[in-house]
Amino acid sequence: MTQETAAATTDAVLDREETISRDELEALQLSRLQHTVAYAYDRVPLYKRKFDEAGVHPTDLRELSDLAKFPFTTKEDLRLEYPFGMFAVPQHEVARIHASSGTTGRATVVGYTKKDLADWAKLVARSLRASGVRPGMKVHNAYGYGLFTGGMGAHAGAEALGCTVIPISGGQTERQITLIQDFKPDAILATPTYLLTIADAMIKQGIDPASTSLKYAVLGAEPWTEEMRHELETTMNLKACDIYGLSEVMGPGVAGECVETQDGSHIWEDHFRPEIIDAFDPTVVLGDGEPGELVFTSLTKEALPIIRYRTKDLTRLLPGTARPAHRRMGRITGRSDDMIILRGVNLFPSQIEEIALRIPELSPHFQLELTRPEGTRMDQLTVKIERRDAVTIEGAASAAKALQQQIKIHVGSSCTVDVVEPGSLERSNGKLRRIYDMRPKG
Repeated sequence: MTQETAAATTDAVLDREETISRDELEALQLSRLQHTVAYAYDRVPLYKRKFDEAGVHPTDLRELSDLAKFPFTTKEDLRLEYPFGMFAVPQHEVARIHASSGTTGRATVVGYTKKDLADWAKLVARSLRASGVRPGMKVHNAYGYGLFTGGMGAHAGAEALGCTVIPISGGQTERQITLIQDFKPDAILATPTYLLTIADAMIKQGIDPASTSLKYAVLGAEPWTEEMRHELETTMNLKACDIYGLSEVMGPGVAGECVETQDGSHIWEDHFRPEIIDAFDPTVVLGDGEPGELVFTSLTKEALPIIRYRTKDLTRLLPGTARPAHRRMGRITGRSDDMIILRGVNLFPSQIEEIALRIPELSPHFQLELTRPEGTRMDQLTVKIERRDAVTIEGAASAAKALQQQIKIHVGSSCTVDVVEPGSLERSNGKLRRIYDMRPKG
């Protein structure tokens, strides 16, 4: 840690809830959880129906472990209640509406009261502060604005922290670079793959990405690895921290990583109760340290209380460090709906990223293509990955062989590796698509 980074972590004024004991926090959780479960039962018809069908009542929640008695909420529940059936307040109390893109089905719609928006801004501000951002800093916000929660959620949090916000949104990479050079922001908010796109574009323009004013990057909205963190920090000479959230639970700011430890995002458990379940047998609630699917229950939301929401994110819960009372999330290894099952082996894009970035000749830019050759029943995975600029054809061939071998060793499945020219693969303008499923349908 640089002297400047160390100084930035010591002048932060923490929220009281960040400093309370675990016992105090769990007492607060139980009180808020009992209120939320009763509130949802009384105000959201879906929850009354689901609780009644499961044979549970809000009064059955007497201790935190009783939460496991209650049914899950899924994305499909939100889609079935489209657009406003999940709202617990009348329309005139809804201050803002956000929604998913709906590219994989009917959009999921979420709403916020004025109090919800204030709580959201507070938690994003808490996350940014944990990641090194301080009042008075200029913050370049490259998350997309609009119905997606990322842009406006991050914007409101940065303003609540006392920062000057540059609301550039996603895309327009050349303009992003111009504004970074001219406005000299201290921090940037983006997806990790889009920050990588910006860095690559700078290099092509003859700009050294390490020479900018940026000191902190707060990155989220997609899984990323420690190897990607090292790539970005080395290339851009900054400290990169994770921020986690999803619109159904709130948006960005559900959890944030502390710059002094960079060991996973602390979940703000005064507002959310996390659980880890077995993704293949959701009746099994797993203990801390065990990997599984992350589940969240909101504790303070008014417009859209959410009970045991299955995120499909695969991770584990770890003890708190920089914020001892608040447990951390391990790195998200993938999403259960992004999992590739290749000849009986489970594989995630983040595994390929982790392995590839340990091979110096290979860049972080890759795509996974799934095919099924005609006349066969066997799926084929091709990893298309760019070589780095200075790597020769011979070096690229050697790197391809090394990646193929390492995937076989660490993942347990064979694949084809195609090392392609630098700049030939699609770049991120926000969230990057990694998997291209070209198998015959049906």
